[in-house]
Amino acid sequence: MAKSKTVYVCSECGYETGRWLGRCPECGNWNTLQEEVRQPEEKAPEKKLRRAPGAGAEALRIDEIPDDAAQRRLCGIAELDRVLGGGVVDGSVVLVGGDPGVGKSTLLTQVCANMARAGETVLYVSGEESARQIKMRANRLGASGTGMYVLSENDMTTVERRMEEVAPRVMVVDSIQTMYLPEIASAPGSVSQVRESASQIIRMAKATGCSVFLVGHVTKEGSLAGPRVLEHMVDAVLYFEGDRQNHYRLLRAVKNRFGSVNELGMFEMTGEGMREVTNASEALLSERAHDASGSVVMCALEGTRPLLTDVQALVARAPFGTPRRMASGVDQGRLSLLLAVLEKRAGLRLFDQDVYINIAGGMTLTEPAADLALCAAVTSSLRARPIGGTFAVMGEVGLAGEVRAVPQAERRLNECLRLGFRNVVLPKGNLRGMRVPEGVQVYPADTVLDAIAALDLFDRS
Repeated sequence: MAKSKTVYVCSECGYETGRWLGRCPECGNWNTLQEEVRQPEEKAPEKKLRRAPGAGAEALRIDEIPDDAAQRRLCGIAELDRVLGGGVVDGSVVLVGGDPGVGKSTLLTQVCANMARAGETVLYVSGEESARQIKMRANRLGASGTGMYVLSENDMTTVERRMEEVAPRVMVVDSIQTMYLPEIASAPGSVSQVRESASQIIRMAKATGCSVFLVGHVTKEGSLAGPRVLEHMVDAVLYFEGDRQNHYRLLRAVKNRFGSVNELGMFEMTGEGMREVTNASEALLSERAHDASGSVVMCALEGTRPLLTDVQALVARAPFGTPRRMASGVDQGRLSLLLAVLEKRAGLRLFDQDVYINIAGGMTLTEPAADLALCAAVTSSLRARPIGGTFAVMGEVGLAGEVRAVPQAERRLNECLRLGFRNVVLPKGNLRGMRVPEGVQVYPADTVLDAIAALDLFDRS
């Protein structure tokens, strides 16, 4: 009798080798090789029979393809619909990832309940919880009276059979790492099992037009567990951000074949489930400290959504020889660059100061438009002089101390005006050809020194 074969598969690129290596020779990542046990050679043809044959489609000229728009179904949760680009597309597969306890299953249970109330056939497949546990969560969320079907199973053969019987329009699989195919010898959660299970689910979704939500576990580094090819296979990837101690949750789209990427939805975790935060800017600024140095408001752009955030800085004399630089919500390398610009171009003495940066509300700012706000917050804290409560600051800062224009400045100004921030420090380059909304006073800044002067942060001594 032939013995089983042990191979090591890279979870990032799928590279296979007969022995364990610390670094993958294909993609160069460290500690990504996972052990798998393969079936003997004589059983290989049985596995191949499980693979779906090609559809035999013919090549079409692009002008012969019909222009039918994708059919979308509303989830009943406006924030999720907006992140998805206007609703769930028929036959699409959406991967939802996030830390344990962040609210993935809660949100998808609410989605299933809303769509079941709208008359859709919904199937909730769980490989982690029993049907009774799902019923308990549905009772808490007020979703137990809907016509939602529940299946507690992790065998993909049974899931496919039940899907053919129920014929759902929407299906949730919680989670993809618990699904397995019996003909593959490796354990559930391995690279082969996750890849083949996802491939079978995607094939069923495209053939039947059923919209599928896949729940994905994340690793300790915050990335989705399993092979990286999983993110390439699905149509959309959504990430839940925010820790369990914070009642706000951020749902971000990092991939979307049917809408804009980097869209952001904001939710509040309550005892009755996820509640939408329709006015995210007001929620993020509701607890802002007024007349405090080191705090400045900037308008970020998350996808198509302008969002006011509170950028906070604390500058204190370093008690030891080497000053500390700590940043939460912004890239620490970018912070070091901006501090060097302030020292060189603005003459600020920061080499013996500890600098701490925080973006309130658990937000993460990645766009360069936050540069000028960071510089203003650091200067305000260093001078111990608060910035006016009606001021907002935005702009990209270059190494020469110049302030560069930001995209969609007019939309940002309208959001500032809506929440009462009528004085805005804006890059001078944005004023060319832009219509400034009535009621907004713009202070054009060509350099970092111009912005510091507009905010009255110079050392008067």
